[in-house]
Amino acid sequence: MVIFKNTDNEKLTLAPEGRVDTITAPELEKALKDSLDGIEALVFDFSKLEYISSAGLRVLLAAQKLMNKQGTMKIVNVSDAIMEVFEVTGFSDILTIE
Repeated sequence: MVIFKNTDNEKLTLAPEGRVDTITAPELEKALKDSLDGIEALVFDFSKLEYISSAGLRVLLAAQKLMNKQGTMKIVNVSDAIMEVFEVTGFSDILTIE
């Protein structure tokens, strides 16, 4: 997995490419923790994400809880396969997905 990161003032966009699974989720979690100071808007761009496991969902949930305290979080460019995972797990009800 490769994570593209773009910071624009108080907005952070993370675009993971490939798979977020048990092996790569800690890498995404570290990228988040290292970058969230002063961030008021967090955007995940999933246009190149192929797969997300429960470990990846846990990272998203932790990020959402943190951003609830300091700003907003949304997920954009979600594929049908990833959206199905969000719907089956109920994450589509708790995350902002555009």
